[in-house]
Amino acid sequence: MAFKVVEYMSAGRSPFAEWFERLDAVTAARVDRYIRRLEAGNLGAVKSVREGVFEVRMDFGPGYRVYFGWEGRTIVVLLGGSDKRRQAADIAAAIQRWKLNKQEKS
Repeated sequence: MAFKVVEYMSAGRSPFAEWFERLDAVTAARVDRYIRRLEAGNLGAVKSVREGVFEVRMDFGPGYRVYFGWEGRTIVVLLGGSDKRRQAADIAAAIQRWKLNKQEKS
């Protein structure tokens, strides 16, 4: 089953894109591969973090993560990214973004 991947937007900005753009080219390409796998339905290293937010764990570098939520059964909303060093703060931010996303949709 394939999924549509979209970015969470708030005030015209994407927290995921802001994080992604700070990555070096090699890391960005590797992160992009994980996103494409997710898009293709390969959930591999996906884990629930809480309150409807999930993370894709990437086994390279300092432990990169991408945070997302599901809209329905087919849409993945990218909420942000981080590495292990900032994981707790970035999970909290992703959860807040997910709550705001759900409020905006209802």
